[in-house]
Amino acid sequence: MRPLEGLLAISVEQAIAGPMCGRLLADGGARVVKVERPEGDFARAYDRLLDGESIYFVWLNRGKESVVCDLAKAEDRALFEALVAKADVLVQNLKPGALAKLGLGTDVLTARHPRLVACSISGYGDTGPFAQRKAYDMLIQAESGLASVTGSADEPSRVGISIVDITTGHLAYEAILEALLRRATTGRGADIRISMFDAMAEYMSVPMLQGIQGSPQPRIGLRHTALAPYGVFTTRDGQPVLISIQNEREWRSLCEKVIGQPDAAKDPRFASNSDRVANREATDALIQTWFSATDVGDAIARLDGADIAFGRVSDWAALRDHPHLRLMDVPFAKGMTRLPSPAAIWDGAMGESKPVPKLGQDTARLRREFLGG
Repeated sequence: MRPLEGLLAISVEQAIAGPMCGRLLADGGARVVKVERPEGDFARAYDRLLDGESIYFVWLNRGKESVVCDLAKAEDRALFEALVAKADVLVQNLKPGALAKLGLGTDVLTARHPRLVACSISGYGDTGPFAQRKAYDMLIQAESGLASVTGSADEPSRVGISIVDITTGHLAYEAILEALLRRATTGRGADIRISMFDAMAEYMSVPMLQGIQGSPQPRIGLRHTALAPYGVFTTRDGQPVLISIQNEREWRSLCEKVIGQPDAAKDPRFASNSDRVANREATDALIQTWFSATDVGDAIARLDGADIAFGRVSDWAALRDHPHLRLMDVPFAKGMTRLPSPAAIWDGAMGESKPVPKLGQDTARLRREFLGG
């Protein structure tokens, strides 16, 4: 039995953030009904790379039921209200105010159904000057300052995945679980509001405080602004390896057991992490000299032997072939695909995936179940 079995979640969702939250609920065992407009979640058409289906949609929508609802129509509104009346959770990431204009705002619904846990996801929240502004992942990466600390010294960059949407979906799921725990003891639901901007602003706490204290974080690519050596070094056979030194014990071990320079551990330029950061170019040059004379296999063996943290700089192909990659079978309209499994392993077992729904495939059945006839 999965932990959320027995719960009913209604998710009026589109794109990534809302569907991510809904999928996490489904992965946890909840029954998740995905409410789609007649043309469907627009993420269904993001691409056609998976046998004509969208990779994004297949990734985010396994284990759900799909019902088509045009909430401007009385019969569809009646179905939606019947679904919500029996639901434990409501997730929605429509434009702020969209449900309220129909008289179905989460404040109204939670007042009508006191045990309902409702969670609304938006770009900037329900109030403030940007509340009605359209907000997508890369826009929030730029607006929140995340792009300013990502990339090379020459220019800012988008994080290579939809990190804002994904993070916000996870935070919404986390807040819903907290609300369900509270409901278990008080019987009271919740009206939760989560914005993408707030999610990234909180994650930007360290760069913001660094700037306020007069030490703004520079963009330095695959290096760490606060630790050294912590970055990529290239081996003699041209392989990039990223190493991480977190404390003075590790620094001494690197000097003595890896690069064969025990005196470097005593050099005043490198005596502490603060000294190494201040003398980053000299620190990195010392490490790169050893890597330049060492092939990747030997470098990895030496780093492993000294218990130094490191990682290969991989691409998608290396991930596909990685010995630690766990995959799960996900059925979808055109057959079966394999996707990375959820990180949590419950009681030593990996969960199985239910299929990705076709648009509106469950509409007729849900009408019978929740409206009768």
